[in-house]
Amino acid sequence: MSTQPTVLITGASSGIGATYAERFAQRGHDLVLVARDEQRLQSLAARLREQFAVTVDVLVADLNKAEALGTVEARLRDDASIGVLINNAGLGQSGGFLAQNAESLERLIGVNITAVTRLAAAIAPRLAEAGNGAIVNIGSVVGLAPELGMTVYGATKAFVQFLSQGLALELGPKGVYVQAVLPAATRTEIWARSGLDINTLPEVMEVEDLVDAALVGYDRREPITIPPLAHGERWAALDGARQMLMGDLRQAEVASRYRA
Repeated sequence: MSTQPTVLITGASSGIGATYAERFAQRGHDLVLVARDEQRLQSLAARLREQFAVTVDVLVADLNKAEALGTVEARLRDDASIGVLINNAGLGQSGGFLAQNAESLERLIGVNITAVTRLAAAIAPRLAEAGNGAIVNIGSVVGLAPELGMTVYGATKAFVQFLSQGLALELGPKGVYVQAVLPAATRTEIWARSGLDINTLPEVMEVEDLVDAALVGYDRREPITIPPLAHGERWAALDGARQMLMGDLRQAEVASRYRA
């Protein structure tokens, strides 16, 4: 058994989650893999056990189902060996806002917001008490760009970014590292599941490149990692402008430009 913290990864049967599993196994971490597809999870787990001699547990769970989500929460609360949560499971959006219905909205928000928040809440108290550990939330650059038209999906990813930044401020002083990773278009199955042809996109990042870049940010303890962003100073400028805007707010006074 590894002396390093166990890593629990959601959405681990393919794509970003499976690549995170392989990379952490390479680093000698034991794993708990969570996803809906048991056959693919078991196949991945068997390969990682054999290749890297790590312990790999499998939790088959649909995070949109209350009982399954509760099972994963309980594992995060009760298993003291788990020191890293990779909140990767997510759903994409098929069609614009007018094409959505109550069921599709509930499903999208359930996985992309509710599950992410509840799983972070399940592990955070234990990590804070221990004074170490990490929570990694997979967001998206779409959360920065309403112009891209994926209104609900983008809103869920904006939530993930805000949640991560807030958790970093609250948990960082207690020794817990929180990272938000914001991919752009990445070659994963989420596109096909959303009814979109990834081959119609002009530029797509390979999933291995995405995860390797995210792990560079993880090792550097970046709060926000944007693998496709060539000029990091532009994110710093955007965040600085946001903080300047907050400094200009006067809560007790209406701005003169709004006075009749």
